[in-house]
Amino acid sequence: MSLSILNNISSLQAENALNTTQMNLNNTLQQLSTGQRINSGADDPAGLAIANGLQANVTALTQSVQNASDGVGYLQVADGALSQITTLLNQAVSVATEAASGTVSSSQRTSLDNEFQSIKTEITTIGQTTTYNGAAVFGAGTLTIFMSDSSSAGTASVTVGVVTVDAGHLNGVSLTADALTTAAAATSALTDINSAIADVAALRGTLGASSNQLQAATNVMNNQISNVQNAESGIMDADIGKTTANLSKYTILQQTGIAALQQSNQMQQGVLKLLQ
Repeated sequence: MSLSILNNISSLQAENALNTTQMNLNNTLQQLSTGQRINSGADDPAGLAIANGLQANVTALTQSVQNASDGVGYLQVADGALSQITTLLNQAVSVATEAASGTVSSSQRTSLDNEFQSIKTEITTIGQTTTYNGAAVFGAGTLTIFMSDSSSAGTASVTVGVVTVDAGHLNGVSLTADALTTAAAATSALTDINSAIADVAALRGTLGASSNQLQAATNVMNNQISNVQNAESGIMDADIGKTTANLSKYTILQQTGIAALQQSNQMQQGVLKLLQ
């Protein structure tokens, strides 16, 4: 074996190995401190790209769940208003039935008709003033709920309809011309009121079905979120057991590497003894 003072090969090899060990040790410590296997694009470029796509899926699905929840709230407000309208229409049935009886005097019918007109006014008021997030619930438009996982999208549409005694509800029932001033008129009004009650019941059924649809979609999306998060975790999360074992390995290698580097440098000093 020849002796050289220009290059200490063993020292250079020990230094390179020590640098590699130190890099691995730093990476292991970072994984333990963050709990993530991937902390930069250099750790796993393909894995990071997949994980970022999954994170986008989770973000979109989470907001879609909120959109569906808001839609359910909207429909619940509408159903609550329609429930009150049904109560008013049942009161209208009561006064119309009374007014249709021949035992009621003309003045009494006038009083009953005044109550009936007040009921109609209140129904219209509910239809015009019921709002959700500042917007009228019973408008002519369609409520559209947007749901997406960031890669594909879907919508749920619900026609809430217009609630007013002028235009009716779904089937155009109108109570505008109805009055209880005579027994015959009260009988005719009773027919329209019963039609309006059936109309409101049909609308509530439609809204209820749509609410159930949104609830089902929410359940599906929550399940998707759980599955996607699990997939993302499998890519991003550090295996703590394995990482802890690596920490022990690289810590020992660092210590032995430092010792080897020191030994290599000391071996080079042997050349000086030849000059003594």
